[in-house]
Amino acid sequence: MTPAASVTGPDFIALQVRDVDTAATFFETQLGLRRAPASPPGAVVFTTEPVAFAVREPLPGVDLDSVERPGLGVALWFRTNDAQALHDRLQAAGTPIAKAPEDGPFGTMFTFLGPEDYAITAHGN
Repeated sequence: MTPAASVTGPDFIALQVRDVDTAATFFETQLGLRRAPASPPGAVVFTTEPVAFAVREPLPGVDLDSVERPGLGVALWFRTNDAQALHDRLQAAGTPIAKAPEDGPFGTMFTFLGPEDYAITAHGN
């Protein structure tokens, strides 16, 4: 008998955004992500680990203007080596902070609004 197919976990995450260049620049300049050497048309892939991350144009049939906030109901967390320092840098740059730093299950954590108001939680020491 052949074993049933199984899933080992997330392998790629992409945010669909109206303005790929602006979103990619935010993730580069504010979070320090680095672009992968190659990306498909209409997307920017970053060299994140353990899961690849990208911003991309909306897929056919996706109307981002018809939703109150993109990604509602999805929890997107990024690991950082210093959550408080990242919070302070984002706040100083004018990035909206949705939830102030607090102790959480994975160290200090806070939530900010990234490109196009995606809620993103950063956590770490």
